[in-house]
Amino acid sequence: MIAEDDAVPTDPSAPRRLALVASKGTLDQAYPPLILATTAASLGWEAGIYFTFYGLDIIHRERLEKLKVASLANPAGPIRLPNLIGALPGATLGATAMMKKWMSNAAMPTVPEFIEMASGLGVRFFACATTMGVMGVTAGDLIDGCDIAGAAAFLDYAATADVQLFV
Repeated sequence: MIAEDDAVPTDPSAPRRLALVASKGTLDQAYPPLILATTAASLGWEAGIYFTFYGLDIIHRERLEKLKVASLANPAGPIRLPNLIGALPGATLGATAMMKKWMSNAAMPTVPEFIEMASGLGVRFFACATTMGVMGVTAGDLIDGCDIAGAAAFLDYAATADVQLFV
């Protein structure tokens, strides 16, 4: 808990800003930046997520509904199996199904629903231009409303953020 004396003073007339970096494109790693960004936006904050490397899958038209959770080398995953068993065919499918069931049982939106909600709340989506080039992703591959930004452009955005997170 932060004591009031430790709180960072802010300009009460300026909205707070959250800058997130999402670099992982698995189902379990898609939720944290979307939850944080929609929460911030719901509180009246400006929020932006910079999707880089495999995080681009979260905003990729064809990939976002196919995000998976691996049971292999994921000791905190929905199915905790020894690596040898986690490498068997169907283990990733099972872990993904279990994660989706957990989220559904908790009344959590799906990733596409979260993206729609975030967009409706004004969360900005930044696609890493460099990663797009490396991975052969085009602007047409991305969901509507994404800004394509280089690292320098996002750093300018993040430099004025009250909170910066790499998730």
